[in-house]
Amino acid sequence: PADELEGLVRRWYVMSTLTGRYAGSPETAFDLDIRQMASQGIKRYVEMVIQTELPESFWTGMLPQLMDTSSSQSPYFIGYLAAQTYLGDKGFLSKDITVRDLLLNRGDKHHIFPRRYLQQQGMNKGRYNQIANFVMAQSEINIAIGDTPPETYFKEIAEQVNGGPKRYGGITDPDTLRQNFEENCLPISLIDGQVPDYETFLDERRRLIALRIKRWFEVLG
Repeated sequence: PADELEGLVRRWYVMSTLTGRYAGSPETAFDLDIRQMASQGIKRYVEMVIQTELPESFWTGMLPQLMDTSSSQSPYFIGYLAAQTYLGDKGFLSKDITVRDLLLNRGDKHHIFPRRYLQQQGMNKGRYNQIANFVMAQSEINIAIGDTPPETYFKEIAEQVNGGPKRYGGITDPDTLRQNFEENCLPISLIDGQVPDYETFLDERRRLIALRIKRWFEVLG
């Protein structure tokens, strides 16, 4: 049936992109897959390959390791943005603006740990531009945060949702902020002002991003 075929195609596309299935010798790989689909049946072969290529260990171990990169054109970062778009996630600290809106209207890639802040700690471009340090954000939110240290602005965000002055975006209650952090794969501990060191933060966020991509993959069928 057409709708079932569409689901198989979506999942196959994501699987092949995340695993680099056709990155080496695509013609050979295409030929093998087509012949196997013809002999085994599309659904059976697709499900078998996906189960083999994307076991639980891929999402919890391999994918977070693969995201140790500063290339915003990597399939992992693009896959994450696709997941946020499909799931209807809001932009970082946005009350109403979605990631889809930001991508269509050239929203900002915001450094969660500000670039200047990390440069002052001696980090090079390859470290401060890690994809796990990026969120999609409205320009005005990005500008308002600027080079403010994360220990400072996350504390101010916590104050904002507890009756304090509104500095960053329109979120003014803790529950909405918690949901926003979950959608943007940010450790919930940040809400309480517990900001880990940069490398620990990257490790945790890669894990959360991988699980967000997994959730997207699971609803594609």
